[in-house]
Amino acid sequence: MANHKSAIKRAKQNETKRLRNMSIKTKTKKAVKDVRVAVAEKSGDKAREKLNKAVSVIQKTASKGVIHKKKASRKISRLARQVNQIKQA
Repeated sequence: MANHKSAIKRAKQNETKRLRNMSIKTKTKKAVKDVRVAVAEKSGDKAREKLNKAVSVIQKTASKGVIHKKKASRKISRLARQVNQIKQA
């Protein structure tokens, strides 16, 4: 455990940030799952609507530094590709 005053403060800050990041990651995972469920149901309009919400959540997660910007881009790209495949079929 931390011994110095500054180290104790840093440990508290890290715990706060960890909890915040965890909740943001959970929101992101839920948004992605919603899109995938809509894709599995093959409902194009619903999937497109869920995709727009998911893109917003993912980009916000990346801008806060919780996930890397390239990882966010990759997730968005893969989800968009899945939604577009429904439209074509």
